Amino acid sequence: MSNENLYDVIKKPLITEKSVAATENSQYTFEVKKDATKIEIAKAVELAFPGRKVKAVRTVYMPSHEKRMGRKFGRTDSSKKAIVTIEGEPLEFMAV
Repeated sequence: MSNENLYDVIKKPLITEKSVAATENSQYTFEVKKDATKIEIAKAVELAFPGRKVKAVRTVYMPSHEKRMGRKFGRTDSSKKAIVTIEGEPLEFMAV
């Protein structure tokens, strides 16, 4: 996979109470493309944050669910998230 495609693998970091607490163990959570593999995610993180080595990648598929907007019902988008364990110094965007 080329570098242009690797930059598209990671959509955004997910910042929640649980993910911020996991940064103490060098684990960071990202929303990724649904068809991304663990190897592609690891390469994309290493490309986005040079000098860091990915130790492990765990992925979770987040299915859509119903959401109510007034009287109408709709569905949220399904997504995929990756929990990445990184060796080395903490990442800048999650400095706590």
